[in-house]
Amino acid sequence: MLEESVVNKVASKEFEVTPWEVKGKVDYEKLMKIFGTKLITKELKEEIKRLAGGDLHMLIRRNIFYTHRDLDLIIQDYRENKGFFLYTGIGPSGPMHIGHLIPFVLTQWFQEKFDTNVYIEITDDEKFLVDKVRDLNEAKKWAYENILDIIALGFNPDKTFIFLDSEYIGNMYPLLVKIAKKLSFNEVKSAFGFSGESNIGIIFFPALQIAPTFFEKRRCLIPCAIDQDPYWRLQRDIAEGLGFFKTAVIHSKFLPPLTGPGGKMSSSQPDSAIFLNDDDRNIKRKIWKAFSGGQPTIELHRKLGGNPDIDVPFQWLKMFFEHDDNKLKMIEEDYRSGKLLSGEMKQILIDKVLKFMERHREQRERAKELIHVFMYEGKLAQEMWEKIHEVPDIIFAKRKY
Repeated sequence: MLEESVVNKVASKEFEVTPWEVKGKVDYEKLMKIFGTKLITKELKEEIKRLAGGDLHMLIRRNIFYTHRDLDLIIQDYRENKGFFLYTGIGPSGPMHIGHLIPFVLTQWFQEKFDTNVYIEITDDEKFLVDKVRDLNEAKKWAYENILDIIALGFNPDKTFIFLDSEYIGNMYPLLVKIAKKLSFNEVKSAFGFSGESNIGIIFFPALQIAPTFFEKRRCLIPCAIDQDPYWRLQRDIAEGLGFFKTAVIHSKFLPPLTGPGGKMSSSQPDSAIFLNDDDRNIKRKIWKAFSGGQPTIELHRKLGGNPDIDVPFQWLKMFFEHDDNKLKMIEEDYRSGKLLSGEMKQILIDKVLKFMERHREQRERAKELIHVFMYEGKLAQEMWEKIHEVPDIIFAKRKY
């Protein structure tokens, strides 16, 4: 049986973290203790770097991905030539924003460095069940847009399978039934805070999110934001009883919203995020309005310096846009000393974001010619469409009339 509600524990203090909502300034060390995850150690980072050919992604290097479950076992399996596979996904209810890209960027890096299969679940059903879209057709519209943004990140089309729950559920259903039978209502209620008012679709949904962790008879690695951890706690409770491995997870911190260092970006607050369909003018406007760690006047800033720890433009550079550690260190030092002004910090971020978006738009346009490969015609996609997961041993003959 799972521990007392994770949702209630996290929501009981100065911040709240659930799979659907984040409020307040998150204490990541406290969250790690609440969820019972482990820090990614220096030794583990060095081993990943060695196996990746001397390269370590900045998202790990800078502790953006900071805790894990069984990442050490993933590395051990790789060393022993057992391999592993990757799984991540998104719920399509609107345009993706920069924060959504973080787990996909790291997933693509792991695929490239370790030559692994990737499964990307598009949970169109979930967004309908929690009233984030009017109907499934709207979810599918956004699914198409989101998938283009994901493909644009550079995944291998023959080793990546992108699927919609509403399309692939028939292939998964025998497995879903077995997962669902292992989970009690009390367990999912404890993990997610469901109530008597929750519709039965969303109560069943955790089985769908767990299912891809059983797509292969190898250990699965999931890069995700730490708010998704309750799903994987459930998976780890039932995996071995179904003859599979407990999934491994690597957790990220949240890219702070432009409006301030607390919570996370939200589609309901458009100025909190840079969306991937924003035009350049809107991007500039949002960044110029971003929460700053600078002083009220230039004179005070020159004298006292700024605080990059709460400065959102600096945090965006650190977490996503400035890959050069030496350049980042110089920007931080100049800002703390007062040499670099808040407006100059914002301009650095604007230049980085506009350059990224220009490249992303080009790659996204090319992705339109590849979407059928990732979803239906690529090597892995074809294998998956031919597979019914957990097919019973007895195949019943067709009834004769």
